[in-house]
Amino acid sequence: SQMSERAVELLGLPEDRPCLLLDVGCGSGLSGDYISEEGHYWIGMDISPAMLDVAVEREVEGDLLLADMGHGIPFRPGMFDGCISISAVQWLCNADKKSHSPPKRLYRFFSTLYTALARGARAVLQLYPENSEQLELITAQAMKAGFTGGMVVDYPNSAKAKKFFLCLFVGASGPLPKGLGTEGTDGEEARQAKFTTERTRFRNAKGKSVKKSRDWILEKKERRRRQGKEVRADTKYTGRKRRPRF
Repeated sequence: SQMSERAVELLGLPEDRPCLLLDVGCGSGLSGDYISEEGHYWIGMDISPAMLDVAVEREVEGDLLLADMGHGIPFRPGMFDGCISISAVQWLCNADKKSHSPPKRLYRFFSTLYTALARGARAVLQLYPENSEQLELITAQAMKAGFTGGMVVDYPNSAKAKKFFLCLFVGASGPLPKGLGTEGTDGEEARQAKFTTERTRFRNAKGKSVKKSRDWILEKKERRRRQGKEVRADTKYTGRKRRPRF
């Protein structure tokens, strides 16, 4: 489907090697077919046994897992090069059982997804939000789990073609991809701005974190880790000032 193609495009995968992707709410494996065509590997999870049965009958190439994403992503840390999800994440906003807390289920999903993704990977989650409160709730839980990024809206001025993609980065975030059909819609750009990452408030006008601040130190350590250098683990003491004397 077009949405699967667009989601994979927004992942910005390297062209020179096959990647392992997670498809959350994979259903009968239609997105998976496209992922396989593109030369990548995938694992799909879905809460519906009936849909997974269809995927098995269709002999899809990916591995399939019956699971509720609200219980978290049950895979090894750093296992996936990317994640896509087509029209599934908004279901976490519903409390189907008395015990279900939407913020908790969203946080469990995003925090375990964050862990399962490799550094520098992206998750692109296409969703149908009911209202702006739902968008805020979903985005807030994703940011709380450590992701940066925000909402990419394709064709924001079209009632039929408008599509929301939550585009999330693990580790260093590049600029947010541009939504399709957004040329010359300044108002929409301004409205979208509030969905971007929270961390920017610690940065000065040039876009760099204030020197020697905790954020500056964490970013520097992260850069050195990416260069393959030995770096001490981050703790609650990182960037804390010492008192003048002990």
